[in-house]
Amino acid sequence: MKIQLTNEATQKLEDKIENKQGHLKLKYDTEGCGCVVSGIPTLWFVHHPVQGEDIKIDTNSYPILVEKSKMVFLDEELKIDFSSQSNTFQLKSPAQIINGRMNFLMYPEE
Repeated sequence: MKIQLTNEATQKLEDKIENKQGHLKLKYDTEGCGCVVSGIPTLWFVHHPVQGEDIKIDTNSYPILVEKSKMVFLDEELKIDFSSQSNTFQLKSPAQIINGRMNFLMYPEE
């Protein structure tokens, strides 16, 4: 899997994270979706990786954790962007916009 962050996304993440300790995670959130295939990709900033579940993907900016069991639902090439118009992150692949209004959650309850 390859993940790239745009300059806009990197700058916005730096603004949000500042000097806090933790890890950026691309979470395939299925809470309240009813079915695992109906998940929504969300950016989380977490204290620790989940042992045996999270895989670290190196990017052109921050390393990102991805859940091993949920990688099947994500495209092989991903780009994380930030839209100043909607003030949200976006998850894209060469073939589609996966989540045009991706939330960012700081230290959510896991």
